[in-house]
Amino acid sequence: MDTRISGTTGLLGVIGSPITHSGSPLMYNFCFDHYGLDYVYLAFDCREDQVEDTLAAIRRLKMRGANVTMPCKQKVAQQMDRLSKAARYVGAVNTIVNDQGILTGHMTDGLGVMGNLKDHGKTIQGKDVVLLGAGGAAGAIMVQCALDGARSVTVFNRGEEGILRVKAMGERMEEEGISCRLSYGLLTEEERLYQTVREGDVLINATSVGMRPMSEGKSLIRDTGVFHKELVVYDVIYNPSVTKLMQDALDHGCLKENVIGGKGMLLWQGAAAFHLFTGLEMPVQELKDFLAEREAGKEQGR
Repeated sequence: MDTRISGTTGLLGVIGSPITHSGSPLMYNFCFDHYGLDYVYLAFDCREDQVEDTLAAIRRLKMRGANVTMPCKQKVAQQMDRLSKAARYVGAVNTIVNDQGILTGHMTDGLGVMGNLKDHGKTIQGKDVVLLGAGGAAGAIMVQCALDGARSVTVFNRGEEGILRVKAMGERMEEEGISCRLSYGLLTEEERLYQTVREGDVLINATSVGMRPMSEGKSLIRDTGVFHKELVVYDVIYNPSVTKLMQDALDHGCLKENVIGGKGMLLWQGAAAFHLFTGLEMPVQELKDFLAEREAGKEQGR
């Protein structure tokens, strides 16, 4: 029996649909327990057409805030009282903070990648970045790279529609004086793609290509001659833990410490949101140990 919950316990949660698979309640409630904070975190099923009522409930119930997942991120952004820079540029929100009824929307997806890179001793500042993909995650990553001081970001995508979407984000940043050189291209422009990777410092795959089970064993970079020992290769995919892109990089000149998978991205975007909710740093190492022990226990029980 959990005796921690009382009449004063503050409420947070995650909204989206479907939501029963979410690992966020486990993660945040562990962190609240770690600090002895009087909060509880739950998952709430919320369709896009229910966003307005859900935001009203966040205010009415005096919830401290909420995380937001698909399909609600864009609709939530349209109904915030305030938006962070990243959320405004991306046009989407994954974290809501409630300050006495004033709802501020934040976007921490890009911070998840930056935190994961930093955890491996890497920085984006002053670097030339090549970004594969132009979906929701890619847009947030492009924006965060620019905000964190990347020298340039070149986005390659399959279709022109995605390029137009991230280009609009880039134009919003340029209007506000963000000094990062942004350029765009199609993945079919292979000669330009490979030359940009050869000359780049960081390659980020923000597509689902390489993910288990749909496209495991595939990579958008077919010319393995583009890899070099100074190149940092980051794949947002975390299943499998080593994608074909990552394995090709390891096999063709990239240093092991420069090839990083996306397992830590979810953890670090959660850490950014935890800080927004509480003002405290997420106990990342303790959380990693807890999750590893839990996973080991599951394996033993099989």
